[in-house]
Amino acid sequence: MKSIKFGKLGDGRSAGLYILESSDGMRAAVTDYGAALVSLAVPDSKGNLRDVVLGHDDASGYETGSGHIGASVGRFANRIAGAGFELNGRTYELTANNGANCLHGGRDFFKNRLWGVKIDFTSVRSGDIMAAFASESIADKDPGRGLRGLHDDSITFCLDSPDGDQGFPGNMHIEVTYSLPGNGKLRIDYRAVSDADTPVSFTNHSYFNLNGHDSGTVTGHVARINAEYYTPVNAGLIPLEEPAPVAGTPFDFREDKMLGRDINADDEQIAFGGGYDHNFIIGDSASEACKRTIKEAGILYSDDSGICMTVMTDMPDMQVYTANGLKDEPGKDGAVYGRRSAVCLETQFRPNAINSSDPDIREACILKAGEEFTSSTIYRFSNK
Repeated sequence: MKSIKFGKLGDGRSAGLYILESSDGMRAAVTDYGAALVSLAVPDSKGNLRDVVLGHDDASGYETGSGHIGASVGRFANRIAGAGFELNGRTYELTANNGANCLHGGRDFFKNRLWGVKIDFTSVRSGDIMAAFASESIADKDPGRGLRGLHDDSITFCLDSPDGDQGFPGNMHIEVTYSLPGNGKLRIDYRAVSDADTPVSFTNHSYFNLNGHDSGTVTGHVARINAEYYTPVNAGLIPLEEPAPVAGTPFDFREDKMLGRDINADDEQIAFGGGYDHNFIIGDSASEACKRTIKEAGILYSDDSGICMTVMTDMPDMQVYTANGLKDEPGKDGAVYGRRSAVCLETQFRPNAINSSDPDIREACILKAGEEFTSSTIYRFSNK
């Protein structure tokens, strides 16, 4: 585990970048600003490393950037209708930042907070991201320095969210752990405890492009999603109460299909999202999806790089977002990210679950006071 200075924020505080390395050649860079995934280098079919996630060169890019690129999202990922909910007889008002709705917690995003790091560390001298990846080890640049008290393949970020933060009840402690356990896996684990009942839904908002972060559109990527149902939305992208079968719709990814095949279909749901920006219910039924066991949510593949990514999660749902809203976003190494230059696969509870009329869906997202919430998502990379 090595650290690199990652620049200063507007208020003068410094952010850090932390390099994870696995025995099978994968490298990840994560920052304590937003607990975000900055880079993920995985071997392609020819053995060359490709950075497959969009990102920024330094903390200031994340501070001013849009799209939640790579960020840890909470307290409640995705949308809450009407920016409010009722819980235990009390109405809670959130910040409306997406029309009349609350998106990803409102405007005081977790992505714009400096998270704590659960390790004892010493920073090495500053350097840019790609220079870090170009070296076999940061220790080669600064022998004997780096992070102590943690393996080279994992790091935990922590955040204390006070009662009333973003409008949600309860003093909450949140931890996000990134790890590279081997076998081509990036694992993200979430843990949270609260002293009051409160809704939770955490996710990672990485934008994936398996040809490389700066390689253009992903409409040629092939996807398969383990979902018989998706949740249609209204014009504000709030899910309707009744899920719909994917069969016979542009949302049918039960067999391998290019993302771009139906992305411009003459379909009301596609028009609402400007492409794909919809929640899929993982598994054969809603009841199966609610079982909190690790299961395969979907697969993404690029013929150009030969890289295949399998998404595994114990969360019941996954939002598929084809970066329809990205426009001229400054990125790493001089890249400029445009519309549909990546796809997000956000494991989560159902959007607006706290307002659902289905008691199972509503209760699943409520963390009880004094209890512990945990969830895990694994992105496993291989070559075809």
